[in-house]
Amino acid sequence: MNIGALIIGDELLSGKRQDQHFNRLQSVLAQRGLELSWTIIVGDEPEQLERFLNFSLSTKDLVFSFGGIGATPDDRTRQTVARVANVDLEPHPQATAEIEAQYGEQAYPNRILMGHLPVGSRIIPNTINRVPGFSFADHHFMPGFPEMAWPMIEWVLDNLYPDLRNLSPQDEQIIFVPHGRESDLLPVMMKIVENYPTIRFSSLPHMGETPHIELSLRGHTEQIDEAMALLKSAIENANLRWINQLDKA
Repeated sequence: MNIGALIIGDELLSGKRQDQHFNRLQSVLAQRGLELSWTIIVGDEPEQLERFLNFSLSTKDLVFSFGGIGATPDDRTRQTVARVANVDLEPHPQATAEIEAQYGEQAYPNRILMGHLPVGSRIIPNTINRVPGFSFADHHFMPGFPEMAWPMIEWVLDNLYPDLRNLSPQDEQIIFVPHGRESDLLPVMMKIVENYPTIRFSSLPHMGETPHIELSLRGHTEQIDEAMALLKSAIENANLRWINQLDKA
């Protein structure tokens, strides 16, 4: 299962606010041996929001979405999910009960709109003010406020995916090639990607006083050992040298 994040809000794109959810979600996932496959930051503009929700809802990915589930005119996430999924937006009994319990008569006529959810949704409890987030399929929609959203991330993972753990690559090996050029090693890079499709390979060139290439292999230990042996041999055959990460440190 791939894991994605949608972070929604014009204020993020304009620079009025800085996103905090990306780093937090990374940290929470890492504690369970998980990691993100993709992240999208999108504004409140209806067509753009619909475009990216069309993409994410067409996948089988586990997706955490932050922002846009309030009742003001610029909060369009609930409505857009319903439109993309081709379902109605209706008062959700549990969401309505939570909002009424928190606000009483003051829930009407406006706050109660936050309990209008796409048909088929389940609520995500909100420990701060009882206005819930909601889950639709494997998408989980939370407020933009970190103090509300972050406990919801934990709740979703603990209650809906308790056994989802340790899907990140189990091992990583990194070497450095001083004064190396990526073009010199392109054939062996392509061979590794072809022969070991489950390995995550990356090549990061660094400029500066001592130019070098940082080469990383992530995946199962046995395959990494085999692929790294190929890589080191190709480096030596190119009359270059490699340095282990620990040796560089």
